[in-house]
Amino acid sequence: MKLCNVGHNYDYETEKTVRLFLPFEKIEIVHSICEDERLAVCELKSNNGNFTAFAYVLFDGKRCESKVPVTSTDKRAKETALATALFDCFVKLTDYKPAWGILTGIRPAKLYSRFVADIGKIKTQEYFSNVFKVDDDKISLCLQAVEGENKITSLSSLKSFSLYLSVPFCPSRCSYCSFVSHSVDKAKDLIPEYVEFLCKELEITAKIAKDLGLKLETVYMGGGTPTTLDSMQLDTVLSTVNRCFDISSVREFTVEAGRPDTITEDKLKVIKSNGVTRISINPQTLNDEVLEIIGRKHTAKQTIDAFLLARKCGFDNINMDTIAGLPSDTLESFSNTIEKLISLDPESITVHSLSMKRASTLTKNGELPQISAGKTASDMVNFARKRLNESGILPYYMYRQSKTVGNLENVGYAKKGYEGLYNVYIMDETHTILACGASAVTKLREPDGDNIERIFNFKYPYEYIGRFDEQLRRKDGIVKFYDKCFKRDK
Repeated sequence: MKLCNVGHNYDYETEKTVRLFLPFEKIEIVHSICEDERLAVCELKSNNGNFTAFAYVLFDGKRCESKVPVTSTDKRAKETALATALFDCFVKLTDYKPAWGILTGIRPAKLYSRFVADIGKIKTQEYFSNVFKVDDDKISLCLQAVEGENKITSLSSLKSFSLYLSVPFCPSRCSYCSFVSHSVDKAKDLIPEYVEFLCKELEITAKIAKDLGLKLETVYMGGGTPTTLDSMQLDTVLSTVNRCFDISSVREFTVEAGRPDTITEDKLKVIKSNGVTRISINPQTLNDEVLEIIGRKHTAKQTIDAFLLARKCGFDNINMDTIAGLPSDTLESFSNTIEKLISLDPESITVHSLSMKRASTLTKNGELPQISAGKTASDMVNFARKRLNESGILPYYMYRQSKTVGNLENVGYAKKGYEGLYNVYIMDETHTILACGASAVTKLREPDGDNIERIFNFKYPYEYIGRFDEQLRRKDGIVKFYDKCFKRDK
């Protein structure tokens, strides 16, 4: 499709709007009116100082026009009007209205909270509905998420930080995955050495945190699938955390067990004995046919067995992940997954929407969903919210990803008192996250401000191991960052 932007240079905003409806279309942006079989013209017109956003779209042999007055001369008003004009055209031509309207950001709840602080709750709801075109149920979801997130972020203090451990190995690669993770079959020889170097990095990171007087709030071991490590390797890593860090202030210690086919009683006992308070067992779906299609090498029964085994081992805080919009999944099948998960009675359930990442197998194979898939995925997440709310499992955090089927959201639901603290801290960027392991990213948050700096670890395990000394030198950036912050405070 050609996108003709005339009289303005808001290319990013207009392209994002087109991608709400055509997320995988190749878009050529030009700055003059031209002709094409698939065409979107977005023009900013001025008349005696008054601006109007004009759009017309030619799509599948149909044409639609829209005009939206610009309410003021500032940049945001012009962007919003141009996006709205395009949005209105596509809604009419496709008979599909994305529930989040013209919003494309990854933190709608944070935006909602900022608006409430500026103009109050009632005017914010009106603005989201009338200007951003957001559906009422998503506005309600924003409100619930803000309330949940605020309770958690208030627990953080100026010197708080969280610790992230990366274990970038998996039993197999899921078709929707774009993470830097390696299947165990191909990378198992790297694991012993990787564990050794990860523990070294943990020891050095702990000393830095201690010297800076930082307070550890949460620990999260993710991946990949951390439980691809054997029980002795898990014990080595987790005991290093306990030995090197002051965990007396830790409110939550999570291990993402993830794939049910990696969970054994020995591993669960090791995890439990090292003070882990929360685990995640992630079925994604309880439909065996869908599991096979997406490359998950386990069954629905294995998920249920792993959950019951974790209960037997004494875990009383278990999260389970699902994904709405998976290939071949139906509303009926997804609803069945949600009902079965509710019957298991986990403490929290996270409902993700399928994101078509560029590096995933699905995207590389050209298996791209159509608009109808967005409608189905929307019905799925709406069903999940309704049933989970009815079951007392309420939303406490929310975020969005690019190229998500239906432009939908990811939501964490939990029983009261079982909210995942780390999930909120990382998405809200509440405080510093010190990260260890391949592909991990340390986020340094200014204690009394909004400035954030990042330190990137090497992506691949072989690179992480082979260039470890260089990796450690990057840790100097943590000390420099806090020295700068603390000097300013004096």
